[in-house]
Amino acid sequence: MSDIETTTVSEEGYACTSQVGDFDLQIDATDETGPNPNAALVATYASCFIPAFRVGAQQRGEEDLGKLQIDASAELDEDDDLASIDFDLHVEADLDEDTFDEIVERAEGICHVHAALREELEADVSVHGGAF
Repeated sequence: MSDIETTTVSEEGYACTSQVGDFDLQIDATDETGPNPNAALVATYASCFIPAFRVGAQQRGEEDLGKLQIDASAELDEDDDLASIDFDLHVEADLDEDTFDEIVERAEGICHVHAALREELEADVSVHGGAF
């Protein structure tokens, strides 16, 4: 048996519904009934990176980061493939730049989506402390 199993169905058009465990995930290439696959990938990447960042901080002894928010942006190439991803990570805690850099490095090693992407598409992360 596989570690992850999903079922994706498209009744017509370009919209798909994926059954992921007990959850339905709507993805639509035309952005009409859900996000398109590229947008969903960027959101999934950010949703993986935030908990990885928290774990990386805990490994470094920083237990209370407070609220975290990623404002993600991505550029597409002429074929509408993802060409670049940028994360602006806003952290309630106000830590120094060296600490943030070390936590980002740890998070990159923990985030499974980060590990799955080709190197040239991994997010360029900028962290903003004392953000809230």
